[in-house]
Amino acid sequence: MKGHKTASVAFLSFAFLFLVCEGQQGFGKPCSDDYPQSKIYCYGDFLLTIQRAKLYPDQKTFVDHPLKANPADVLADFTALGISGEALNDTARQIISQFVDDHFDRNGTEFEDWVPTDWEENPTFLENINNTHLRQWASKLHEFWKELGRKIIEDVKTNKDRHSMYYVSHPVIVPGGRFKEFYYWDSYWIQRGLLVSNMTQTVKGMIENFFEMVDLLGFIPNGGRIYYQRSQPPLLLPMVDAYYEATNDIDFIKNNIETMKTEFEFFRTKRTVSVYLKDNPTPYVMARYNVELTDPRPESFSEDYELVNSLDQDDEVGKEFLYANLKSGAESGWDFSSRWFVVPEGTSLMDGNLTHTKTREIIPVDLNSFIYWNAVLLNKFCKVVDNVTACDPDIYQKYADDWKTAIHDVLWDEEAGTWFDFDFVRGEKRKYFFPTNLAPLWVNANHGLTADIAKQAVNYLYTSGATNFPGGIPTSMLQTGQQWDFPNGWAPLNHLVVEALENTGEPTAQNLAFDLAQKWIQSNHLAYLQTEAMFEKYDVSILGSAGSGGEYEVVVGFGWSNGVVLDFLKKYGLRLLPVDNLPTTTSPTTTPPTTTTAGSFSVHFNALNSLVTLSSLVFVLMGYLM
Repeated sequence: MKGHKTASVAFLSFAFLFLVCEGQQGFGKPCSDDYPQSKIYCYGDFLLTIQRAKLYPDQKTFVDHPLKANPADVLADFTALGISGEALNDTARQIISQFVDDHFDRNGTEFEDWVPTDWEENPTFLENINNTHLRQWASKLHEFWKELGRKIIEDVKTNKDRHSMYYVSHPVIVPGGRFKEFYYWDSYWIQRGLLVSNMTQTVKGMIENFFEMVDLLGFIPNGGRIYYQRSQPPLLLPMVDAYYEATNDIDFIKNNIETMKTEFEFFRTKRTVSVYLKDNPTPYVMARYNVELTDPRPESFSEDYELVNSLDQDDEVGKEFLYANLKSGAESGWDFSSRWFVVPEGTSLMDGNLTHTKTREIIPVDLNSFIYWNAVLLNKFCKVVDNVTACDPDIYQKYADDWKTAIHDVLWDEEAGTWFDFDFVRGEKRKYFFPTNLAPLWVNANHGLTADIAKQAVNYLYTSGATNFPGGIPTSMLQTGQQWDFPNGWAPLNHLVVEALENTGEPTAQNLAFDLAQKWIQSNHLAYLQTEAMFEKYDVSILGSAGSGGEYEVVVGFGWSNGVVLDFLKKYGLRLLPVDNLPTTTSPTTTPPTTTTAGSFSVHFNALNSLVTLSSLVFVLMGYLM
């Protein structure tokens, strides 16, 4: 009893100190004054005035414009206009619009034409796709790598003060649409597809660009712009491992081991916090997304500005925290989702909104799984280097063991048979469905027999209702209007679940993995046949439908969607089949499914229309009864 009381006091003391320290914390500006162009692209009166003029439907458009003159001259010319602030009339907006035209260049002028030199006409993987329609589609996606290739011009290097873009030495494959530059975690799934296409030199160059970023900044930014002073899920080392396994390029590991260690240390030292359980006085070191910067995100300036200023005008601390939590949500890659909402006690998460975003208070399952994976890979790479002085594998084995223990002790829920995110301020698991709940299974961070855990994972997926939809696994079971919620499904999350189940070797899990891959392929393929486009996200409740919601229109391209499809086609190409017909699609309904815990699943399901087969409807009914 005494030990239990001690643990409870330790937890409550920690929670109190966290909240008190949060209230006294000061945050930095969105990017460093070391950049002369920071007051153009990152913060300040100039950026506020331009973005509040709302010259473009997408606020990212302005901060991606290159400058025609030096930043100081542009700021001086703008000051001379005598226009400042957000109370702008039509005349002021016209003047500002003309000013931007006169002082900024067109978007996209930072690039020159480039075709990947390792692209080949008929890659061997196509031979292992039995179905003619899917093989033709795979060939089109393989060809589309040339459309997504970008090479940055030398002017970005020699006149870097005139650009918001970081210069990197090697060409990249970008996501597409509004995302014209490199992006961190997108690149993992893009590269998985490139490796299917046997484009190892392109992959190597993309990874070397990330090494350049780590050497420059100490971390890899969210994307290739100076206003992205935050990172994203740490998948550099898994990229390196996928490349290494495809090429056996030992020198690549040896030459870059220090940079990989630096990337690991950024997350280990800059993104960790002590987590206390109520029945255990010993803290666990675990990771969270934590961007301690204030002000609106430059690429979503007005959205953030209006949201934060909807709070009590006297609550300056609350505003600063919300800015930091929004940036932290963006660092997670899930911008935005009910996953990061912390609502008042007694309030449903469905009633939450972006003002309830508290990303920094949540220990995410996937982030901690990725850090465990990074430690495992550094252990592996140290053994490849074979020089204990340069890289001691035992150090990283210890980190991996400690993280694996923390993942089990803090995040695992035996009753539900899965892992859950953890609110470390309130000391409780967040028992909501997200595909990333299975991330420990994906990276082999599970305790116990893998076959047993695999069966529990299968049962969890069925009982959560996540398998009920014709287009794949949804991002959550809550329809909030946020893009990382129901009914959207995302390629990386569906890939994570499929690969996690497949790699267990357990037959039931592998059968479900194939079924989910089949759904994802059929929906993506149908959408492609109807639109000749690949989308950033898909509506899993309607076969062949693009996703929706969030801060911008659905994006076509699309790097990671292409990569996941190619990986599935390589893995399951002998068995996968397209849909039988080309039915007429309808718009999604807005009736949301709801869930409160893993054990209480209640769906108010869409009238799925003629696109859903009778078998899918049977599964829906089963979901109600389970």
